[in-house]
Amino acid sequence: MQKVVVGIDLGGTNVRAGTFFRDGSPAGPDFNNPSRAEEGTEAVFDAIARTVNQAIAHSSSEPVAMGLAIPGHVDDKAGLIRWAPNFGEYVNGVFQCWKDVPVREPLMRRITLPLRMGNDANLAALGEFQYGTGHGTAKCLVMLTVGTGIGGGVILGPDSVMGKASGPMILVGANQGGAELGHVIIANNGLDCKAGTYGALEAYCQRDAIVLRAVHRLSRGRKSIIADTVEGNFSKVTPLVIAQAASQGDELAIQVFREVGEMLGVGIGSFINVFAPDIVAIGGQIAKAGDYLLNPAISAARDVAVTSLFEDCKISLAQQIEDAGMLGAAALAFMEQ
Repeated sequence: MQKVVVGIDLGGTNVRAGTFFRDGSPAGPDFNNPSRAEEGTEAVFDAIARTVNQAIAHSSSEPVAMGLAIPGHVDDKAGLIRWAPNFGEYVNGVFQCWKDVPVREPLMRRITLPLRMGNDANLAALGEFQYGTGHGTAKCLVMLTVGTGIGGGVILGPDSVMGKASGPMILVGANQGGAELGHVIIANNGLDCKAGTYGALEAYCQRDAIVLRAVHRLSRGRKSIIADTVEGNFSKVTPLVIAQAASQGDELAIQVFREVGEMLGVGIGSFINVFAPDIVAIGGQIAKAGDYLLNPAISAARDVAVTSLFEDCKISLAQQIEDAGMLGAAALAFMEQ
């Protein structure tokens, strides 16, 4: 009988879990529950355990291991979360986020399965490498997830390194904290972001930056379908609303995604120069804007990247936008099987 593992994607709002075969096909339905991210550590672990047990109960085969994707600095070797800004609890009115929180042992006490864990963007990249645009045959894949922030992951196959290697290999760096591609500086002393830096890729391409570009122009009286869609309440503007307007030929919406895409492309071109990937995949919910974001990104990347490196690289939308985190967590669990 084929082995089955549990893939878990822990987010600041929800936690999803499903069981998967080695080829990425589901062994049962996936389940989704509130992650209780701001209610304290035990509440989060209870939410994970509940979701995983639901997935196990409906799996066609008994799982042999589990993988966990978490946003933050994940130290799989130590079984700790070094830092996770979305998880923690309020103490005297001040939010205390996770720092050096043990995860492996507490979860394995609740669910008696071996556990591997990694940063959510890194594992989304692994899921895309194995089961998406990489199809398990890519030599080197760089993935950017465009959403509330900008996540990044780099997956290396054995053909992309010199020396003895077997793959796929996730680039995590010396302290397990890489690869934070969204925090690469593309405009020194530029816009600020929540990480406390100025001019990072995330500052220009994350959700709030996209919305702000549209709202700024609407507030200055620019005509747009967007204003009618939100009935004049600009607080209701979202990237989805902007993308829908772009699909109807709205000039303002198209301009917003062109500007954001160009900034994204500057980052992509730089990553092509550093990693020489054969695939760059753009994931996250904002990637659903499609060609309105992708085409200007490709154009800008062409101007930044070394020509021969650019010519050998395919830049495309990710295939696993919805499930990359769970699939990557499953792929990580299979590494030990």
